[in-house]
Amino acid sequence: MNKTVAETKKFFDELIPVVAGSKNTVVLCVPFTDLASAVQATENTNIAIGAQNVHWAESGAFTGEISAAMLTELGVKYVVIGHSERRQYFGETDETVSKRTKAALSAGLKPIVCVGETLEQREGGITEKVLSEQVKKGLDGVSAEDMKNVVIAYEPVWAIGTGKTATDEQANETIGFIRSVVKEVYGKETADELYILYGGSMNDKNAKGLLSMSEIDGGLIGGASLVPEKFEVIVKAHNE
Repeated sequence: MNKTVAETKKFFDELIPVVAGSKNTVVLCVPFTDLASAVQATENTNIAIGAQNVHWAESGAFTGEISAAMLTELGVKYVVIGHSERRQYFGETDETVSKRTKAALSAGLKPIVCVGETLEQREGGITEKVLSEQVKKGLDGVSAEDMKNVVIAYEPVWAIGTGKTATDEQANETIGFIRSVVKEVYGKETADELYILYGGSMNDKNAKGLLSMSEIDGGLIGGASLVPEKFEVIVKAHNE
């Protein structure tokens, strides 16, 4: 929940030139009120725009919610689903993640499906159990063909907004496990082609190490994405 429309325009004026040469997929997922101006600002650039949530229904009595069709009409390409803050503060469950994901795919959006364990769960030794359930239930009903348009983001809840980060090796090992769950359900080819991002306080200082890991395909960036200079460093770290 950052940036007004005016602030969004200024942000893209600063960001577009510094990531223009990147061969990476650069996606900015902005608040609903900023989507139209963000799509307009990034037209004919290498930046795609995503939303931060989507409802599973096409329309109806869901005051305050936004449908997939409303997003695609604006030119939105991606949508974050099941972010830890949605789970923590707004009652998101694996079942609603599945419903939102299928609605997004049906409308032609690319869902960025978030999974991750709490500190209590990690210290309790049930990280793999939690992640396996989140992946299987959150993608329930998604076909192997549709998986080509799905991105998974691993965001350890204990490393978000706390300044704590999983070590490069911890993040790599856990993302490797997530990929093994996808392999179990969808097969090796789908698992190998799937983009899995790390989303636990990746920033301009730790991005290079994390992105050098074999299983980590990219980052879901939080606070560091609000500062063009820091975000530029992360994007360029992935180029290296």
